[in-house]
Amino acid sequence: MTRLTDPLPLADRTAPSRVLFGPHETNLGRGRALSARHVAHYARRAAGGCGVVVTETASVHVSDHPYERAPLAADCGPGWADVVAACRPHGSLVLAALGHTGAQGTSAHAQTALWAPSAVPDVVTREVPVAMEQPDVDALVAGFAAGTRVAVAAGVDGVEVDAGARSLLRQFLSGLTNARADGYGADRARLLREVLAAVRGSLGPGRVLALRLSCDEEAPWAGITPALAVRHVRELAPLVDLLVVVRGSGLAPSAYRPDGHVPPGFNTDLTRSVRAAAGGTPVVLQGSVVDAAAAQRALDGGVADAVEMTRAQLADAGLVRAVRAGRPVRPCTLCNQACQVRDVRNSPVSCVADPSDEEPLPDGAGRRVTVAGGGPAGLEAARLLASAGADVRLVERAGRLGGGLHTVAALPGRARFADLAGWLAGEVARLGVRVDLGTAADGGDVVTTGARARAGVTAAAVLAGAELPPGPVLVHDPAGAPAGVGVAELLAAAGREVVLVTPDAVAGERLGGDLGPANARLARAGVRRETSSVLLSAGEGVAVLADRWTGTERSVPCAVVVDAGPPLPGDVPPGAVGAGDAVAPRTVLEAVLEGRRAARAVLARAAP
Repeated sequence: MTRLTDPLPLADRTAPSRVLFGPHETNLGRGRALSARHVAHYARRAAGGCGVVVTETASVHVSDHPYERAPLAADCGPGWADVVAACRPHGSLVLAALGHTGAQGTSAHAQTALWAPSAVPDVVTREVPVAMEQPDVDALVAGFAAGTRVAVAAGVDGVEVDAGARSLLRQFLSGLTNARADGYGADRARLLREVLAAVRGSLGPGRVLALRLSCDEEAPWAGITPALAVRHVRELAPLVDLLVVVRGSGLAPSAYRPDGHVPPGFNTDLTRSVRAAAGGTPVVLQGSVVDAAAAQRALDGGVADAVEMTRAQLADAGLVRAVRAGRPVRPCTLCNQACQVRDVRNSPVSCVADPSDEEPLPDGAGRRVTVAGGGPAGLEAARLLASAGADVRLVERAGRLGGGLHTVAALPGRARFADLAGWLAGEVARLGVRVDLGTAADGGDVVTTGARARAGVTAAAVLAGAELPPGPVLVHDPAGAPAGVGVAELLAAAGREVVLVTPDAVAGERLGGDLGPANARLARAGVRRETSSVLLSAGEGVAVLADRWTGTERSVPCAVVVDAGPPLPGDVPPGAVGAGDAVAPRTVLEAVLEGRRAARAVLARAAP
């Protein structure tokens, strides 16, 4: 039986495990080069036992500048060399990802027309690209070859060619975007074959050539279907050493890395069929593979030869090491809250479960510390304090640990937040923290006692099981966060008539990659969305709304208002270190991060 922790032979190299850390946007770059922060990011996963580290996809031509800090292969040589030097002591193979986003990029940075096989507007940005002429095609192929030579000179173990959901090479493969009348239209796989040949020629002997291939665009009327992908794979698999099976396209961008609304391992059947056609080329299962046990089942069932666990290793950099040691792995919540960073904010990649790299803590031996509040901030503070050797007492007024994590977990697609609560509770128990449940806190060195609820019926109360009077429900969502959309979904599923009122132009404006799918779910559930609207009043079965821009008033039926806005800050006594919602109500990310900072602040104080 092949185990997740077994070596994986690739070309004439061997990875120390069958777990990949896939390419993902990080916003860690300096200009368009890889930075020291990149090096530390990848080195943590290599030290944690990762078998293959694939670096952030680098553009092979200056025409491609898809986001501000997107790496450019020509500038990545020193960074790739530093990543290799940091990962090699741990045995991990390092692959440099190379690609071009074509029409799915942006012209905002390069200020030149986007390249594409045909002048088909991108369905998301609506930007019209230019159809590539032969000199452009030649320059693209040469760019892949040149990027490969830079990577080889840096000492990488190989490269990964991106023909995935956001790639120009996928756009050439697809009838959705390739309407050419020349040889690249008659044979849509021609360009990809030319690129693979150029890369292979530049790699030289012994190094790994991997291919990330979209095998289902979820657009069967014209796009790549699983059946078509199998035909592609029979032709392409002999040209590569590793094949990563993904899905998605411009029409289905969230299919590549969806959140918890989509079951983990959703590419299992697709990958199984592709592996059967791959002729022995090792195949990788990608797609919300976040549990080691599920990954092992995929290997046992012959689904794949290896698994890509990128988000799982963002949540726990030492995932493979933990599996080898038999210890629980810190869970990925599949929320995409901090790990999807390709937006205008340019935030660095992070994770709600592990929001910053853990650095050595000051020695806490001999220190006695009381933490008030057993939510995510308090649990994380207690965990770090105890791991530093402090004698920690954790006081929680409720009858269980986890606090707001359980509230979040009651939302659709957010059940894995309860797993994070369980992991944190297990860690504080393992580290010997004394826990007093059902006890009101009377001060404390660290205060994480949460927020104060607003008056009226709140989304949190509904998630906790509060009963509502009969009649239409108005969910007032001034925040545009998951709570409003999620509560509206739950109430509609329970048979209630629901209207969602938001001042934003679209419901759930802060949902990121789930924005489109969330609005589709609301529409299917029959939730009426009143956007760009301000709630003026509610009573006697009617709510009065005003248009945000014109002030025009209108009425909607309403028996009860559910407030999905943020709660109020809690209280932090003088002299205590506050963290999380007690300071300012925000998300789990800030709670965990501030719990860490609070632990450090307490340990930095002079011992009493």
